[in-house]
Amino acid sequence: MARIVMKFGGTSMAGTERIRRVAGIVKRQQEAGHEVAVVVSAMAGETDRLVNFCREANALYDPAEYDVVVASGEQVTSGLLALTLQAMGCKARSWLGWQLPIKTDDAHAKARIEDFDSEALLASMAAGEIAVIPGFQGVSPDNRITTLGRGGSDTSAVAVAAAVKADRCDIYTDVDGVYTTDPRIVAKARKLPLVTYEEMLELASVGSKVLQTRSVSLAMKENVRVQVLSSFIDENAPAADTLPGTMIVSDEELEGSDMERQLITGIAADKNEAKVTLTRVPDRPGAVAAIFAPLAESNINVDMIIQNVAKDKGETDVTFTVPQADLVRAQSLLEERKEAIGYYRMIADSNVAKISVVGVGMRSHAGVASTMFKTLADRGINIIAISTSEIKVSVLIDTDETELAVRVLHTAYGLDAAA
Repeated sequence: MARIVMKFGGTSMAGTERIRRVAGIVKRQQEAGHEVAVVVSAMAGETDRLVNFCREANALYDPAEYDVVVASGEQVTSGLLALTLQAMGCKARSWLGWQLPIKTDDAHAKARIEDFDSEALLASMAAGEIAVIPGFQGVSPDNRITTLGRGGSDTSAVAVAAAVKADRCDIYTDVDGVYTTDPRIVAKARKLPLVTYEEMLELASVGSKVLQTRSVSLAMKENVRVQVLSSFIDENAPAADTLPGTMIVSDEELEGSDMERQLITGIAADKNEAKVTLTRVPDRPGAVAAIFAPLAESNINVDMIIQNVAKDKGETDVTFTVPQADLVRAQSLLEERKEAIGYYRMIADSNVAKISVVGVGMRSHAGVASTMFKTLADRGINIIAISTSEIKVSVLIDTDETELAVRVLHTAYGLDAAA
């Protein structure tokens, strides 16, 4: 018998028929003798619908009230799944974030889990009850509903798995594993049987939609074994333990495998970036801090940063990227502080995309970046900005060239599957 946390994404929960299919998968795990907890997302498209309501009500919405609205999507699906399981003869109940409770900080819309009281949940599972938990939500120190950011249900699932010391956390999605790139862009993309936490963390952070970045970071910290697999399987499919998904594991688990051969693990694209340029910023100590401090205080993540060489007049241009969803707030904050920062003009551009190549093999191989730059140059794709880490190289390009860039890089690094 194992203790398993199962998470189902929005496409898996999109309508009563799909919820019934999910209930069948969950029931089979319990019938196999396992203790089961299930974390669910809102129905596909529901969170976007709720977010649009918030924007229509107030473009500069209060994040605390935003959380009240968008958290309702997962509450619906958790209740529906519990009802469906009960109709199938299973003992099941839903648990809202405040009932467990899942305690977070007060950074609304981007809250981080600080504590998880698992006592009631463990008792429920031990009694043979299937616990159905709405992902994406928790409760702040002042008892307000919080949400964990888009894709936060993945983080909820890993947090639950860590709290109950689960043997495995199965993330069910509309894809059957982690691929070398998006199969919808590159038909020859290959599914990867194993990916390290570190590689998955980089892939998630640069646009891979399979797992949320924070969920991978938490899994790595808590050493939670995570399996990515599809919920769109036949009724008579084998148990999840034997399904050919992708397992996210530690480096130690890959010891003895041919990691040297795997130079590049995957290529990710992210169109949810926006570029901001502040012109004629004074070239003096503290000028850059004056730009980024208010953004950090407002929990706006800044990614790529470029500062041009100072001009003769003691001025410089500063360019950086933020998530598109935060662009309006970032512009508002910087406009309010224009006099304090001292810039001349602010230029925003949301017509950009970030392309990244990721792989642990970069640590021991030279030339990865030069291959990327030459491949893009040969196809006439201009690079706007560059950022790197130990196992990643990212470039910012025009969004219209995203698919072309992914395809040519996938081929250039030898990732195409054999015909």
